[in-house]
Amino acid sequence: MSTHSVGHASAQSARFDEPLTLKSGAVVPAYELVYETYGTLNAARSNAILICHALSGHHHVAGYSDPERVKETLGWWDNMIGPGKPIDTEKFFVVGLNNLGGCHGSTGPSSPNPASGHPWGADFPLVTVEDWVQAQARLADRLGIDAWAAVVGGSLGGMQALQWTIDLPDRVRHAAVIAAAPKLTAENIAFNDVARQAILTDPDFHGGNFYRHHTKPARGLRLARMLGHITYLSDDQMAEKFGRRLKGEGLAYGFGVEFEIESYLRYQGDKFASWFDANTYLLMTKALDYFDPAHATGGSLAAALARATAKFLVVSFSTDWRFSPARSREIVNALVHNGQDVAYAEIASSFGHDSFLMKDEQYHAIVRAYMNRIAV
Repeated sequence: MSTHSVGHASAQSARFDEPLTLKSGAVVPAYELVYETYGTLNAARSNAILICHALSGHHHVAGYSDPERVKETLGWWDNMIGPGKPIDTEKFFVVGLNNLGGCHGSTGPSSPNPASGHPWGADFPLVTVEDWVQAQARLADRLGIDAWAAVVGGSLGGMQALQWTIDLPDRVRHAAVIAAAPKLTAENIAFNDVARQAILTDPDFHGGNFYRHHTKPARGLRLARMLGHITYLSDDQMAEKFGRRLKGEGLAYGFGVEFEIESYLRYQGDKFASWFDANTYLLMTKALDYFDPAHATGGSLAAALARATAKFLVVSFSTDWRFSPARSREIVNALVHNGQDVAYAEIASSFGHDSFLMKDEQYHAIVRAYMNRIAV
């Protein structure tokens, strides 16, 4: 079996003119979703897998978008998806999309508001994980997919996979919930709020309508990403990769970049601020905060998941302190309580929350073994 990239991947766009009523009651009159597909949909249309992205993710999941810059334009989960890889595109038809509210081609705050012709900006309504599931279901309809063989995601993507099994149980046969949680802790909500405040208080934010001022709140977005990135890494990883190493020969006794970890965080912040939309960042973090499927069942996650008919793979990582293994075990325990089919793995990894993006032999072997069980 070959293990290669899916090759050059081209984005596609689907337009939906039927209004979408969101959980908040707001209505998006029409919208577009940008997506990519890999592999071939079989005659029975039974081999489709949906990949749900995390906070800063998008539709470009595998392959490369620019043949002249292959390494720089690889999809964010290229090590997981492709011919002979754990999610094998020789078996499955894989769909990755940019969620509603995103900034990679799908309708979002930077898109024109049909009512004004100007970018939506602050007027773009808040979206929830439930809203994304409904929009993703419309894309499945457009592609002729009645039920996904699996819905797969890490972090916020894993929350979407979980929500699919609750909202549309007949349309998903398996769910892979990786490095996720059934809801955010107060600490996680606090991190998100500090990140949002960095953006909201940036003078260049202009109440979310910075597009009209031909600027962007780069300083706030940079700080938000720096804070977020700290929570994605583990203490062990930062100690091993950076320690207390200095950039120069000695202490400068000032407030510039002196330690290598400072240089790394500022580089990551600057890079992120150069391509991500601040309003989308606000929307995505709020969707994280609002996610709580057990709220509708009086706080009982088991009751919320009782509707699910899918089989589950739940994966956590030992050094992930943002969404710790204990949070994944809450999902597993609720499913076990209901007598539902669930496989669970806790992977020893030094990469913290970012572990779900890494090429780890044990992790990939577990995902591969589970995916090989799925009949198409």
